[in-house]
Amino acid sequence: MEVNIENVRSQMRKGVLEYCILSILDKQEAYASSIIESLKSAGLIVVEGTLYPLLIRLKNQGSLTYRWEESPQGPPRKYYCISEDGRTLLGAMDASWEDLVETIKTLKQ
Repeated sequence: MEVNIENVRSQMRKGVLEYCILSILDKQEAYASSIIESLKSAGLIVVEGTLYPLLIRLKNQGSLTYRWEESPQGPPRKYYCISEDGRTLLGAMDASWEDLVETIKTLKQ
């Protein structure tokens, strides 16, 4: 049986992408291209076609808000901000992540 490691890695990244987006926006508001750059600089390659549906879902569930701002270079930009519900969700994700890491460490011993 041949394992496609890139497929495995891709699925693992998709599983934590919302967590990463909320973590970025917890520090400061950002527009989509800036979020992609932050993810990329951390080693997580994401395309707009993956990011936008997640931003819409997070906004629709109340975890994000946004505002429009004029851009000096082109059309207005939509800046995303984490909401109080989003901060609560992020706190729960932090706890879940720590539990998961500890579980994996235990299993690997």
